[in-house]
Amino acid sequence: MTLTPNALRDIEELPDLGIVMPDGCRLSARVWRPVDAHDDPVPAILEYLPYRKRDGTTARDALTHPWFAKRGYACIRVDMRGNGDSEGLMADEYTQQELDDAVAVINWLAVQPWCSGKVGMMGISWGGFNSLQVAAMQPEPLKAIITLCSTADRYADDIHYKGGCLLNENLGWGATMWAYSSRAPDPALRENWRALWLERLENEPFLPSIWLRHQTRDAYWRHGSVCEDFGAIKAATLAVGGWGDAYKNTVPLLVEQLQAPTKGIVGPWVHKYPHFAVPEPRIGFLQEALRWWDHWLKGLDSGVADDPDYRAYLMDGVRPARWYTERPGRWIAEAEGATSHLNQQSLSLSNEGLGVEGALDRRIRSPHHCGLDSGEYCAIWLGPEMPGDQRHDDALSACFDGAPLAEELDIVGAPRLRLRVSSDKPQAQIAVRLNHMHPDGASTRITYGVLNLTHRDSHAAPEPLEPGKAYDITLDLDQIAYRVPRGHRLRVAVSSAYWPLIWPSPETAELHLTGGEISLPLRPSGDTDEYAFPPPDAETPWQVTTLREASNTRRTETDLKTGEIRLIIEDDFGLVQDDDHGLISGGIARECWTIHPDDPLSARGQCHWTEEMGRGDWRLRTETRSEMWSDAKSFHLRASITAYENDKVVFTREMEDTIPRNHL
Repeated sequence: MTLTPNALRDIEELPDLGIVMPDGCRLSARVWRPVDAHDDPVPAILEYLPYRKRDGTTARDALTHPWFAKRGYACIRVDMRGNGDSEGLMADEYTQQELDDAVAVINWLAVQPWCSGKVGMMGISWGGFNSLQVAAMQPEPLKAIITLCSTADRYADDIHYKGGCLLNENLGWGATMWAYSSRAPDPALRENWRALWLERLENEPFLPSIWLRHQTRDAYWRHGSVCEDFGAIKAATLAVGGWGDAYKNTVPLLVEQLQAPTKGIVGPWVHKYPHFAVPEPRIGFLQEALRWWDHWLKGLDSGVADDPDYRAYLMDGVRPARWYTERPGRWIAEAEGATSHLNQQSLSLSNEGLGVEGALDRRIRSPHHCGLDSGEYCAIWLGPEMPGDQRHDDALSACFDGAPLAEELDIVGAPRLRLRVSSDKPQAQIAVRLNHMHPDGASTRITYGVLNLTHRDSHAAPEPLEPGKAYDITLDLDQIAYRVPRGHRLRVAVSSAYWPLIWPSPETAELHLTGGEISLPLRPSGDTDEYAFPPPDAETPWQVTTLREASNTRRTETDLKTGEIRLIIEDDFGLVQDDDHGLISGGIARECWTIHPDDPLSARGQCHWTEEMGRGDWRLRTETRSEMWSDAKSFHLRASITAYENDKVVFTREMEDTIPRNHL
């Protein structure tokens, strides 16, 4: 049977297709495919995650996978071993076992009678990471990937370390996985669900203990970092990201470094798929992805080869806000390359401000709560997570202000800061923000970067500072596309602390700046779109009955007796019942980040998650807690899991760990 590219096909869904690994471990797959695929085989699209296809990613899966299936693809959403409805145990993220399993799944898919033999792989975040990592292993059937919100460098550009500084997201996301992986398989799919669950609870790793044992860029981080060998990726790669996301640097990097056919798209979005992401404007991501799959998996002329290499949303400068529903701006396009070829404008930092030549003699000793307006490292839960008005943090920093702009300025790329700096302590960190100053004094963060000064020359072999010695350092800020209006100003703000984004150094350091300049990548752009995407499309949303509404809060508290300052985050994800199979699922995340402005050793992070699932009169719940603090020489961790069946405790586990600090 011959079909036109746009002909829609009737589809079927398989909720629990078993795929057995070479060692006998059964992985559970949810499959959407045309009902006639056995007669007219189709390419397969794999999404491979630990986030539970039955009740975790179900909302986004419902919008996405059936849409592709109706257009002639088999979409396979696989739970990794040790998660969801799959057997086995998970030891860590991006292990060789995980990647080998993915290759085994791809090879299995390629020989199924309903598959044409060609496979694509896609995913966001974890699924975006392993799409790149699996592509680098070059399984023969894998012809194309779509990677969203991912990274090419696991050490320098993930949730663990940034600029050699320890991100507090290292504990935050570790606590998330501690909770996520504590959930049971669905008894409707696994008769032995209780045995699988208890084995999972007994063996579940507390990932921050693993990650903190690798504080430098060693072999652990080089594994899975595709920047080690960009040439290993042969599959055609569509890379997608968002300016509201943590992974802003990957798309232009892949566009400029991969030798395989590569295109990039970056919108204004947070950590979500672009057909339902915020802030708007959304795009017809499914249509763009279909063009990619049609060309590379079906050999159709969909025009993707003629697309610009790089399409990015140039955001208009707006007032600071903790959340945006939309961002005004326009789409720009680079036919070849991404941003490295754009012109640079260098502006000096001096005692007179930004862009004025002269001497620089500024000392910085920021209180340790500087950074409270930084927002979440990775905005994902749709609460008030974006950077707020920077005036409070600016007041605790050394600021260099430029003159009002005679013309609007389009910053497209990664600003680079060069500084001559000394410290009075052997360990110190520096945070730099490029801010948009409004005429009334409001301050919007455009982009930022951080650096552990002991990592000034190498993330693999850090060296202590010699107190009082001046060093020349270079710090690249994150990629961005942002328009500063005429009459507004730029500010470079430099601080010696950035809490709670990064963990503080063990001593309060004073930095002395004696020279500096910032290079801005500039692109003259018009006022109209240079590329037009189709409007967003999607399949019918997940059908659920809401039992508890979702809500998000974020607040700061100051203890006027002790002087401690706390950031408190509460994300209630609600509770819903699947209208099809009846499974109830939901959860609540709570975080508290505490510090005293004068004491870096007062820093403490605490996380508490509740995960719920059930059906009828049967209920499961896990309560997971995680905590981290430090002294001058070591990090200290404490974590626990308590599991309940119908409100009766069926499992408890506690752990503690102490890990020496290594130039952190």
